[in-house]
Amino acid sequence: MRTIVFTGGGSAGHVTPNVALIDAFRRQNWTMHYIGSAAGIEKGIIAETGVPFHAISSGKLRRYFDLKNAKDPFKVVKGVFDAFRLLRRLKPDVVFSKGGFVSVPVVIAAWLRRIPVLIHESDYTPGLANKLSVPFARHVCVTFPETAPHVPGGKAVVTGLPIRSGLLAGKPERGRALCDFAGTRPVVLVMGGSLGARTINDAVRANLRGLLTSYQIVHLCGKGNLDDSLNGIQGYRQYEYVSKELPDLLAAADMVVSRAGATSIYEFLALRKPMLLVPLSLAQSRGDQLLNADSFVKAGFARKLPDEQLDAASLARELAALWADREAHARALTAQAQADATQTIVELIVRTARQ
Repeated sequence: MRTIVFTGGGSAGHVTPNVALIDAFRRQNWTMHYIGSAAGIEKGIIAETGVPFHAISSGKLRRYFDLKNAKDPFKVVKGVFDAFRLLRRLKPDVVFSKGGFVSVPVVIAAWLRRIPVLIHESDYTPGLANKLSVPFARHVCVTFPETAPHVPGGKAVVTGLPIRSGLLAGKPERGRALCDFAGTRPVVLVMGGSLGARTINDAVRANLRGLLTSYQIVHLCGKGNLDDSLNGIQGYRQYEYVSKELPDLLAAADMVVSRAGATSIYEFLALRKPMLLVPLSLAQSRGDQLLNADSFVKAGFARKLPDEQLDAASLARELAALWADREAHARALTAQAQADATQTIVELIVRTARQ
């Protein structure tokens, strides 16, 4: 029986594509393991899949000055030793990395053990962890065709993004029932990523009563960001985080308000959901979400609202414009041919795994 080790973490976007691949390799009867950090979001997500999880030491890779930068390289080095010992015991035929800071020690350790490595980059331009990992990888799977020139060594393979099959099985009536929604007002799903987004949360809540005259809102606000004073308001349902409920909530949504992480927006694309994207600004990120959002706006899938311009009034205005243009967005979303990225990546992994 063949064995694969997955790695990736730090945010849900670095984990959920691996879940799609886990489902595919389970059907092929591969033995699977996951290497991540003990405190990362990946541990909880992978626990739901039943795949054995192994924690290693990891330090955060920062582009900015922080006193922790002095000690975190030592955590990375320890992580390489942790992963080196784990891989000796697990004996995988291949390692697949979705990125995030925890993946770098695993990729280096696999290279040292001459285990083939593939990595996946979701965003328009590679993140720091994947840039560090590219020299140790056989192939770099990319979501956007425009990303390929940014990958050195001719290693880029345009595959698209693996989508969890369960997301496609949602039922709108179940999603509406979960939220106790009734009537004909459109449903807006608001989410700011796995950790929530304060600016999005504040803009929704600042004009909640006004928004509810036109929409019903399901709000994924992030851990610790519930506002108990808003519980019980008809047409509004808030969650910190959802897992098994997400497919039904997405099925019920007529529009989505979201950050512009590549994993999320490609899932919305697969579900044909018109999007209002609020990408992280350059002051908050390396700019990858701005590029992702611009690409989707150009394709007609979404509208963009810069984070620094987001407030209650601009949110209401952009939602109204998105709803007014919903038929044009629907045509663009429907016309987009989506290859089966999961199957493409599975086939590449199988070909690359050592015999």
